[in-house]
Amino acid sequence: MARTCLRVKAQRKPKFRVREYNRCPLCGRSRGFYRRFRMCRICLRTYALKGQIPGMTKASW
Repeated sequence: MARTCLRVKAQRKPKFRVREYNRCPLCGRSRGFYRRFRMCRICLRTYALKGQIPGMTKASW
């Protein structure tokens, strides 16, 4: 419930632009956020393993 509330709060336009912060739209996580993909590291990994992000594969060497 708390994350849903914070997710909605992050979508609103803040009083000052400096107060903006990034939050994952899928799970609501604020830390480990990748701006390029607009999602957190955990969601990014799950989507990449499912093959839902084009061009991204699991690294192995």
